[in-house]
Amino acid sequence: MNPVAFTVFNIEVKWYSIMLLIGMVLGFFIVLREAKRFNIPSDFVINLFFWVIIMALIGARVYYCLFNFSYYKANFIEIFKVWEGGLAIHGGLIAGLITLIIYCKRYDVNPLKMTDIVVVPLLLGQAIGRWGNFFNSEAHGVATTYFHLKELHIPEFIINGMKIGNVYYHPTFLYESLFCLVGFIILLFVRRLRYLKRGQLTALYMMYYSVGRFFIEAMRTDSLMLGGFRMAQIVSICLFVVGLIMFIIFCRKSKFEDLYNEA
Repeated sequence: MNPVAFTVFNIEVKWYSIMLLIGMVLGFFIVLREAKRFNIPSDFVINLFFWVIIMALIGARVYYCLFNFSYYKANFIEIFKVWEGGLAIHGGLIAGLITLIIYCKRYDVNPLKMTDIVVVPLLLGQAIGRWGNFFNSEAHGVATTYFHLKELHIPEFIINGMKIGNVYYHPTFLYESLFCLVGFIILLFVRRLRYLKRGQLTALYMMYYSVGRFFIEAMRTDSLMLGGFRMAQIVSICLFVVGLIMFIIFCRKSKFEDLYNEA
């Protein structure tokens, strides 16, 4: 699979960067549209999005490099080649969340309101961004056979792209992409529920994504490790527990208290 989409003035523009950009742009417009429903100024959303994206990308790269420290210590300049892949979503989520909270506190905006608005299109962005891994021939699963992939009704072009070094691999990027897309559609409907509490969308995102990532991560061959454990699975368990606790706490509030769809 060729990771380069096209070349301009001898500069290679890679599919990985294009997929990330598409996910960000679509996510931005969905966030902007939802924020307008609650009379949140566009300037605030634009500035928030700008800083969150920058810090999330930095956090995702730093997180990835820390768990591959021995390699990047010897190849320091490689740290800055983000377009070649090597972003960890959990690092991006942590850095992005911290940035969002700080920014919202500065302008006296409820952080949970904004995370609720952001997490829905975030799933769409993740679904699109995973295709960058496809073009980079990374984030794939264990070895399998052509016939097994055909039995799963996986499109031929994806099967061909998963043939790396004459070996076929499970397209775990596809599994996660589809899982995130389904979650995006589900949360689109959930966020219109009349008695949905503020913060529950955030909690649902944390639980939903964590469940999918935990099981998909078990199939991958390039997991970031902490001792003998897959770091993404550890973080997924923690996020699920926190999300579950948050959801239960919000459910205990009175029926008309802190409603998400309240202006």
